[in-house]
Amino acid sequence: MTAAAPATDAQIERWQRFRGSRNTALATPHGWLTLTSFQWLESEPSAVELVPGLWSTNGTTASLTASAADGLTLVETGEPVDGTITAVLQDEESLMWVQFGGADGTQVVVELAMRADKYAIRTRDNGSPVLTEFDGVPTFDYNPDWVITGRYEAYPEPVDVPISTANPLVDGVHRSVGEVVFHVPGREHEVRLHAEEEKLGALNVTFHDETNGNTTDEWRKVFVPRPRPDGSVVVDFNRAINYPSAFTPYGTCPMPVSGNSIDVAVEAGEKLPKGRII
Repeated sequence: MTAAAPATDAQIERWQRFRGSRNTALATPHGWLTLTSFQWLESEPSAVELVPGLWSTNGTTASLTASAADGLTLVETGEPVDGTITAVLQDEESLMWVQFGGADGTQVVVELAMRADKYAIRTRDNGSPVLTEFDGVPTFDYNPDWVITGRYEAYPEPVDVPISTANPLVDGVHRSVGEVVFHVPGREHEVRLHAEEEKLGALNVTFHDETNGNTTDEWRKVFVPRPRPDGSVVVDFNRAINYPSAFTPYGTCPMPVSGNSIDVAVEAGEKLPKGRII
């Protein structure tokens, strides 16, 4: 790859604003940096790690039995849990259900989740050192050569493609709406990557590249603004970001579709979080 063209002050400023917003969003209370466990619920009421009460599921409904002395309250209302409460979710849904701990009783939020048609809970602890010691995600320096113009080729209809996730017990589905096609610096052949649709017609592309497992996580994603009327798109790999599973072992983040790989080192965007070793 040839030397990068100089970046303009305006490009650097826009990128720095993006990085500031990204780091702020990651560091929100009870966000992705606060996950401290992922636990499947059993059929019999059972104790779980890190959380008071007895938890169970009959397959369609999740149940929690606790006394007022356990200190659990409902996230939505603040009402104490004293007895048995239940909740029903659809696959891939989550509910910030109960909370406890800390001076105000809200340090830990317990998220109820339905994954692979099974109920699980995740604890979100604002005292997690991943959050308290967070000072931003390391990144490559901004490189305008990695702002690439390509094209979008939409499918006649979306195609559901089975994929794996960060949790080997949870399979996923990638709803491919088309392919983003472009050339990368230093390569003559085209790269084609499956894309999912986001809000307002934007696209989400999850990809592997040759930096994975070295300077970056095992995969990353980049959001692509809505294609122009002529089908052209701009892919800014300086804005490639990590999935939550780069920061925590308790994510169920989707892996790329088979073949969604770039055969060069994309030295742009987010690197491995500090302290993370693959």
